[in-house]
Amino acid sequence: MTARVNIVINGDAREIPAGITVSELLAHLGLRADRVAIERNLQILAKPQWAGTTVEPGDRYEIVQLVGGG
Repeated sequence: MTARVNIVINGDAREIPAGITVSELLAHLGLRADRVAIERNLQILAKPQWAGTTVEPGDRYEIVQLVGGG
C-alpha cells in the first residue's frame, strides 16, 4: 500500500500520496498548472517553487482556479 498524508485543500480534508510535490498535487487533482494560484500555509507559493516543494502532512492549501471569459 502506498503511504498517504492528510492535508487541507480549500477547507476540505484530503488524503493524498506521500512525497509528492505541489506540481504533482495539481496533476493528482486534475488541475491545469497554467490556470491556478496557490497559497500554502497562508503564504503565496510562487509557480517556480511548485516543482521543488514537497507536500507535507498537515499542510493547508488554498487553490484558486483562474477563469477567462468574454
